[in-house]
Amino acid sequence: MRITGIETRVVNAEMRNWVFVKVLADEAGLHGWGEATLEWKTHAVVGAVEDLAPLIIGRDPRDIEQAVRIMRKQSFWRLGAIGMSAISGIEMALWDIMGKHFGVPVWRLLGGKVRDKVGVYTHLGLGDMRAVYETMEADPLVERAHAVVEKGYRAFKAVFIPYTHFHAPLPDVDKVARLMDALRKAVGPGIEIMVDFHGRPASVSAALSYVEALAPGRPMFIEEPLPPGDMAGLKALAAHTSVPLATGERLVERAEFVELLSAGAVSIIQPDICHCGGLSEAKKIAAHAEAVGVGVAPHNPLGPIAGAAALHFAVSTPNHIIQEEMVGAVPWYFDVVEGPIGMIDGFWQIPEAPGLGIEVDEAVCARYPFAPEVLHTQNAVMPDGTIVDW
Repeated sequence: MRITGIETRVVNAEMRNWVFVKVLADEAGLHGWGEATLEWKTHAVVGAVEDLAPLIIGRDPRDIEQAVRIMRKQSFWRLGAIGMSAISGIEMALWDIMGKHFGVPVWRLLGGKVRDKVGVYTHLGLGDMRAVYETMEADPLVERAHAVVEKGYRAFKAVFIPYTHFHAPLPDVDKVARLMDALRKAVGPGIEIMVDFHGRPASVSAALSYVEALAPGRPMFIEEPLPPGDMAGLKALAAHTSVPLATGERLVERAEFVELLSAGAVSIIQPDICHCGGLSEAKKIAAHAEAVGVGVAPHNPLGPIAGAAALHFAVSTPNHIIQEEMVGAVPWYFDVVEGPIGMIDGFWQIPEAPGLGIEVDEAVCARYPFAPEVLHTQNAVMPDGTIVDW
């Protein structure tokens, strides 16, 4: 069996463009699907897929490890988030082909089942990214929390940390405390709450001020309390709080995760299967984490193929904790990709169809062509005009 072609389909899902990758094989009718969505970098990722394709066309799609090594080693330049996202989409599609070829779900090929269902969480605002990133008052936060719980979720994540420089002003810290208190009172102790800092605080002291304000509400974890790559800062922050810290969505190399885990700075890592090199690489990263007693909660606010891949990863990964998902992103989510995702009482169920278990309707894809994505970054400006992390 040989790879005969690699194609992309861009699907605009209102707040982001999904990048689907289709790998064709010469076995009758056999092809696989992956996802390489990278917000605000759509054209660059599509171009990277096109650049990488000649390296593996003509090779056996079942030699997944070899294909990834070829794309990484023979690209010469380090690939970064754009190139690694392109590899991830191709790699997922190769696993889809492998599963279809052998007639088994991908999780069986990744080591088999280690759980009977997968806990998931979504964002306040579901697929409305303006609601996710621009809700900074108690009443709408509480209203959206009730809406998420009513849909059957037992956990959710909110983003209400102010844009911050090296100092956290007291009024902002007090407001964060009030918002967390309102959310906890609204949903009670039976619902897990995660708070995403989005890497906004520029110093350990600023981040710690917000973490301490949130602590009475007992968050499941604090996500990206500092900009990505600040290993020393994370370690210092962890030494001053008992609140679990998580990070990793913007790390793309396994070596970065090894450095993070060696620092002992976080309780949870968050690799994104669409950015870190795909399913095989995510499994290796998870194994490193398991060896040092750290859990995995993969980042995934992306499209339905990414969701299917995350489900197979979760089924087969022992130290998986909870899965981020964005099933409510658009009303036609399951029209463009019919897949195995089904939630009962806050848990995804185990898929049994071969491969990733998905069917992509390319006619529906074509109805939603590329469109510029919503920019939120222009809001990340301090009152004095200083540009800060979004």
